[in-house]
Amino acid sequence: MTEDVLISTEGRIARLSLNRPKAIHALNLPMCEAMIDALVGWRGDAAVEAVIIDHSEGRGFCAGGDIRMLAESGAKDGREARAFFHTEYRLNHLLFTYPKPVVAFMDGITMGGGVGISQPANYRVATEHTRFAMPETGIGLFPDVGGGWYLPRLEGRVGVFLALTGARLDGAECLALGLATHYLPSARLAEAKERIAAHPDRIGGILGELSVTAPPAAITGQIDKINRLFASDRYEDILAALEKDGGEWAAKELDALHTKSPQTCKVALRQLREGAAMPDFAAEMAQEYAIGSRVVQMHDFLEGVRALIVDKDNSPKWDPPTAEAVTDAWIDAIFSSLPDNEKWTPLT
Repeated sequence: MTEDVLISTEGRIARLSLNRPKAIHALNLPMCEAMIDALVGWRGDAAVEAVIIDHSEGRGFCAGGDIRMLAESGAKDGREARAFFHTEYRLNHLLFTYPKPVVAFMDGITMGGGVGISQPANYRVATEHTRFAMPETGIGLFPDVGGGWYLPRLEGRVGVFLALTGARLDGAECLALGLATHYLPSARLAEAKERIAAHPDRIGGILGELSVTAPPAAITGQIDKINRLFASDRYEDILAALEKDGGEWAAKELDALHTKSPQTCKVALRQLREGAAMPDFAAEMAQEYAIGSRVVQMHDFLEGVRALIVDKDNSPKWDPPTAEAVTDAWIDAIFSSLPDNEKWTPLT
């Protein structure tokens, strides 16, 4: 048992509260294992009618996964990193297919791994504190934990934009895009949880009653530009379109992309294109595991973590250094199937 996630039942609901405030509740392997064990136990427990996922204290719901561990493992044999991905993705898939209603409270920073445990939930509550992002291209990783499933299913090319730029969305933007189902003031979350514990048969009604009108969602004013400038699945075309546009918004996004790993951006584009056609969520997770098991040991991830998290010089030296230098053969190798005995499988 780990103290990094608080597991409890109250009334007719069960609750998973992330409890690593100093790490903004970033997920580690024992947390994922503990949540899986609890969810499997509750699945057949008639006394538990719904599950709440939230965080205990601090400024974020969940900032992602244990990036330092992944990089340290990737610099060696990658075994520990693969074990983490395998278990985390099983947790993501278990939540996606869970037979009871799940309510995720995305109050504060919700990034990477936090997206993976909130997006499968039937009810996803955003607040004025929500900051949602998939920022992996900045550290040479890719938008995993099901990003290849959720992002291409957003309006137009918004998912591609979020995957490449790592743009942060506020709670109102999450609601407008469907990443959140409800927008509540953070001051009303405790009341919402109390009422849901008493009446898990009325979750939608309770959240609806406590919802307020969200502020204007800034991203909705950019969707036409996003659809036009991020239209291609070729990374070089997107860079060229932004450069040619010449407008202030395009220049800002081009500057953002110039800080990202070209390899990872190409991986993300292919991941989203193929993810849009995946037959089910398990197939998506199997592919993301194959990608992750390779990328975690590659130069760009180790260099991205060094530059942004360890040394904090924010000057990663990507290799290959440009979009043109990342060949189709390079990306094909990253996406190739794993041997049967190494493939990801969902919980049986």
